[in-house]
Amino acid sequence: MSTKTLVAALVVFTGVVIAPASQAQVTRGDSACDKGEFCVWAGAQYAGKTERLDLESANPNECIQLSLVGRSFANRLSRDVAVYQREDCSTEAEFTTYPKNGTYVPDAYFVIRAITVWEG
Repeated sequence: MSTKTLVAALVVFTGVVIAPASQAQVTRGDSACDKGEFCVWAGAQYAGKTERLDLESANPNECIQLSLVGRSFANRLSRDVAVYQREDCSTEAEFTTYPKNGTYVPDAYFVIRAITVWEG
């Protein structure tokens, strides 16, 4: 049985669609995120309105309110980034830190309203 046939059979029997091996390839609509950027999308799976930040527009250790409510994002900065559920970077609500240089989150665990870029 070929690999394609096996995958098709698994989809039919389980209803699960298997994603491509490289989640780092973001290819839909306005979904490119360049090296040196933190990109956030209003929709899951890198869809919808996009906001892009870099070290010129996002000062390290500063709470940065986003212009949209994010549901997916990519951290391609050279620094770690903390994402927050609250606009004021409150640790009383949900927050998580994501590593530098290529972290892709197609469906965030909570909506993102602010970020903090960590110092180098």
